[in-house]
Amino acid sequence: MNNRQYSLSDLSARFSLELRGDSEHRVDGVGTLAQAGPSQLSFLANPSYRSQLPLTRAGAVILKAADAGGCPTNCLVADDPYLAYARLAGMFDPRPAAAVGIHLTAAVAGSAQIGRDVAIGAQAVIGEDCIIGDGCVIGAGSVLEAGCRLGENCHVHTRVSLGYGTRLGRRVIVHPGAVIGADGFGVAFAGDHWEKVPQVGAVVIGDDCEIGANSCIDRGAIGDTVLEEDVRIDNLCQIGHNVFIGAHTAIAGNAGIAGSARIGRFCLIGGGAGVAGHIELADRTTVAAASNVMRSIIDPGQTLSAQFRALPIRDWQRALARLHKLEALSRRVRQLEKSQQNGTDNE
Repeated sequence: MNNRQYSLSDLSARFSLELRGDSEHRVDGVGTLAQAGPSQLSFLANPSYRSQLPLTRAGAVILKAADAGGCPTNCLVADDPYLAYARLAGMFDPRPAAAVGIHLTAAVAGSAQIGRDVAIGAQAVIGEDCIIGDGCVIGAGSVLEAGCRLGENCHVHTRVSLGYGTRLGRRVIVHPGAVIGADGFGVAFAGDHWEKVPQVGAVVIGDDCEIGANSCIDRGAIGDTVLEEDVRIDNLCQIGHNVFIGAHTAIAGNAGIAGSARIGRFCLIGGGAGVAGHIELADRTTVAAASNVMRSIIDPGQTLSAQFRALPIRDWQRALARLHKLEALSRRVRQLEKSQQNGTDNE
């Protein structure tokens, strides 16, 4: 349980927010505009929820100055309310901190180096020659194969698998069920059967990255799969072998990046999107949800979308029938243009 309470004056000073209202009002949690009570903090960032503001019972609302006039309660004014909320909400996280120490059922190799104030949960396995930095948390049932290295204050949640030689920077978060450093999909066809291509690289992840639950990042086939600093990967994503992802890129759930693709810095890849292998996305490329990128994008800052919106099934069937007729229609147009051109030449 979270028993922490903070006055609005304390929050205002700590996060450099303008306070409008009762400076001594205290809050002990967060909630939505529609559901928050007097002891909770809420926020308004999306204009779609502005209609809920006049009816909110929240003890305080983080919002822009332009919305403060319509707020019936205390306000914390921010240029970016969502960012301000992200910073404040961590103070009310009800989850208890992990207990420092090595659980009796954990298996830690004698050659592993364990830093100060490390927490290793029940039935976790730390392989030979692993190096665990100060302040790290290894959740129950997680397995670190030999040669893994974790920088300071990493949090590897429950049932995570880190393959041989995986390297995490500082403050990396890996959520439950993620698999980092498994073999990539490398096979060679030998005429009548497949033969495995050895995956001899590793995975190198920079500082402040976050890997979502049940996501997979394959080890390199030759050389390493690399994520630069502050890369954020959502749940159920697939990152193929030898992919390079530039700093500050965010990838939403169910997206897939095929092997040897190179993703630039500050890119945004929407949920369910796919990026083909061996291509490059320039810095600050945005790929809309459910889109597939099949060729390199050289110019930075582009937004790509290749979706079909959902239609009533009869409308979709009619559209698909017309699509199949496009080639024949194109030939007719070319014939008409040619006939028209010939007629003009004979005049």
